[in-house]
Amino acid sequence: GADAPNVHVLRSRDDASALAASMATAAAAGLPLVVIGGGFIGLEAAATARKKGLAVTVLEAQPRLLARALVPALSDWFATLHRSRGVDIVFDARVESLERDGAGPVRAVRLADGTRLPAGVVLVGVGVDADDALARAAGLECDRGVVVDDCARTADPHITAAGDCTVRRRADGSLLRLESVNNATEQGKSAAAALLGQARPFAGTPWFWSDQYDRKLQMAGLSAGADASVLRGSMDSGPFTLFHLHGDRLVAADSVNAAKDHLAVRKLLDAGVSPTRAQLADPAVDLAALTKPPAAAS
Repeated sequence: GADAPNVHVLRSRDDASALAASMATAAAAGLPLVVIGGGFIGLEAAATARKKGLAVTVLEAQPRLLARALVPALSDWFATLHRSRGVDIVFDARVESLERDGAGPVRAVRLADGTRLPAGVVLVGVGVDADDALARAAGLECDRGVVVDDCARTADPHITAAGDCTVRRRADGSLLRLESVNNATEQGKSAAAALLGQARPFAGTPWFWSDQYDRKLQMAGLSAGADASVLRGSMDSGPFTLFHLHGDRLVAADSVNAAKDHLAVRKLLDAGVSPTRAQLADPAVDLAALTKPPAAAS
């Protein structure tokens, strides 16, 4: 049933327009949206649908939301946020089939446990495969994406690649794929420089964002591998930032409606500066000022 007219993916502007039209039709008929996948695409669409008055169910195969990107505390926070806005979330969900009337639209999503969820529109927001077919055909090294160095150069020095289709080989030999606007933009600059015979390594702090309802999540750095977190602000009542550390070294931070903290963290990470845990937790401490050199003695 995945080819039904009311089943959508969201990868392009045309996809977004088609989804919006289906959501309007479903809303007029009083039918719900079923979202398969509790990642950023699925949750942003769920938030938009709720604001338009649709009933929404999110089906997530993992035991928590955004497991690939966020620490458990933030996963729980987002689950609470969506449920407070009326979204039904099903964890450990296994989709068995999409039920439809012949060649018509899907009418329900059936789970492996027998649960049947009526649906007026379905969004499939799961799975990302890099389109590296052209690079493979050219004989370039690929590993779940086109392998590049910090200057966006592939295994062939005359060929560069940039964007979500790439994986960057880091100094320790590990591979990293960053799916973000910022990465594509900066990697594109590195690729252009490489084609001109110049070395412009892209090694800046990765950052991302997501808008859901009236909350803006801004992420800086990569929290994978962190062994401790420090909270600034309140996750219950207001803007907050959750800083992530490996030992005493700041490695990432997730900010919600706290743009000043986010910008400061990007500067701290770029400069390799790690405030103390007490400084991170204290809203009175100006984090951005910690990246400035001390004033010269008079």
